Amino acid sequence: MTDKFDVAIIGGGVVGCAIARALSRFQLDVVVLERDVDVARGTSGKNSGVAHTGINVPTGSLKAKLNVHGAAMFESLCRELDVPYKQVGKLIVALDESQVPDLESMQARGLANGVPVLDIIDADEIKRLEPNITGYAAVHAPTAAITCPYSLTIALAESAAENGVEVMLESPVTAISGEPGDFTLTTPKGAINAALIINSAGLASGEVARMAGVERWRIFPCRGEYVILDKSVGDMITRMVYPVPPKGGAGLGIHITPTVDGNILLGPSTDYIEDPEDVDTTVDVRKQLLKEASEFLPTINPRDVITAYSGVRPKLTSASEGGFGDFVIEEVPERPGIMHLVGIESPGLTAAPAIAEMVAGWVTDKLSPAVRPDFKEGAHTAKRFREQSREVQTSLVDNDPDYGRVICRCELVTRREILSAIENRLGARSINSIKYRSRSMMGRCQGGFCGPRIVDLLIEEGVPFDELNLKGDGSWMFFDTSKGLREGHDSRTGEAVIER
Repeated sequence: MTDKFDVAIIGGGVVGCAIARALSRFQLDVVVLERDVDVARGTSGKNSGVAHTGINVPTGSLKAKLNVHGAAMFESLCRELDVPYKQVGKLIVALDESQVPDLESMQARGLANGVPVLDIIDADEIKRLEPNITGYAAVHAPTAAITCPYSLTIALAESAAENGVEVMLESPVTAISGEPGDFTLTTPKGAINAALIINSAGLASGEVARMAGVERWRIFPCRGEYVILDKSVGDMITRMVYPVPPKGGAGLGIHITPTVDGNILLGPSTDYIEDPEDVDTTVDVRKQLLKEASEFLPTINPRDVITAYSGVRPKLTSASEGGFGDFVIEEVPERPGIMHLVGIESPGLTAAPAIAEMVAGWVTDKLSPAVRPDFKEGAHTAKRFREQSREVQTSLVDNDPDYGRVICRCELVTRREILSAIENRLGARSINSIKYRSRSMMGRCQGGFCGPRIVDLLIEEGVPFDELNLKGDGSWMFFDTSKGLREGHDSRTGEAVIER
């Protein structure tokens, strides 16, 4: 069966979902094709969660323009979607006098890019702002902010779905054919017809471009590992702390970032890899992160680490080239009707609303759709119980007893919040889908207490125990050994696999 859409968006990362929501303001039939079991499973869900000011991007680049514009849009977008946003500020710290010229260069570049406030401060002012931080001087960027990257991506996708966008999970695109106005996209769930295509496939954007006959770009996967410190030491810093970026490096150096949930992140590392799906974490890198972060924050203790994770950047520059390439947002003349978004690495999260605005403008210029009169702007999720006042919590429990049953003790997540996550608009049912919507299983015990209770709730909601999975891709929680082997498929490639 073939479905006909005005626009097909390939990729359910933050940029693809931001574009979907922007297009849902118009009377258009839009589909998001995501290869994984949920949105935000790739780069968009595994980064620092920073709304960058624009201090580190080349003046005059497309990246700089979209970074600064996106940063200006970010707070209102988070407020509309009820996504956490905190303007905590950032210090870029020089350890000695030799790095001060680098601070001055960054300040000049940031001001040229349109960053509203950037000051260079001395060691005494660093200590006043951050008593636990050691440094010679620093650039202070008070408008830098933090958010929750996976919460934002999920909220964008669910808002788009609420406004009529179809989000097809486990639907990797395996072939593209046809012409503008009548493209065909092949997926394991059938063929999709679309008048226009938006290639927002992140790490796979080069591969998707080649499916469409465009050979211009190659993506170089670059892994960044992080460690997460326990909330009990979350008050060691109040704002982001970055080093002076290494010259010619592929990243900004190991930084220390408070999260909107009270933890502290250390990272990321920078390692070019062959396999874009390789999100392993390593003991050696963990030790290196702790060592480099302790140069600025000597009070860090390895015993405060509760877990680690990694994400992979889709870089357009190789390991030998180093540095950063500019964003590619282009409809190439030899293959019209397809907008390619390639090399959207940091600050892609910050730039996402500005990129969405830009790409939505391309679509509306092509199709001239009417504005949707009944667009729903707000979020449709359960209230975060842990963030409410005692009076509001009491009222919530009085009106819904499920708010009075705590499932996750570490993060104070209630049964109502878990049920709301299970009942999400996208139909995502993996354990990680529940985790990223509710913050259950993210505390000190990493799911030791709440994990089995969430499994029970999923079974109560009708999910057979032998279909429960951690993150798709055959990551089954349980096996019915009496049934032996069974046939399934890899959600990323669509290929058949045999699973025990």
